[in-house]
Amino acid sequence: MIPDDYELELTMLRLVADRGADKTVCPSEVARALGGPHPDGWGPLMQPIRRQAVRLMKEGRIAILRKGKVVPDPDDFRGVYRLSLPR
Repeated sequence: MIPDDYELELTMLRLVADRGADKTVCPSEVARALGGPHPDGWGPLMQPIRRQAVRLMKEGRIAILRKGKVVPDPDDFRGVYRLSLPR
């Protein structure tokens, strides 16, 4: 069962806050916290987590980073990314 958007948001915000300022969280950490250690459980959560990350960045609640820098446009980035508290 895939968690709802609210549960994704709460888990993402909790992990980012727990990690603290100037530290990052991998989106797969969020997925594993909700879906368990097996890829069949957490793998399907990666796209919903990305959608929530984009929404939360637009709201100013988290930052999405690529290569250590905040992405300029949350709607248009590719590849590996990390999540952090807003700077």
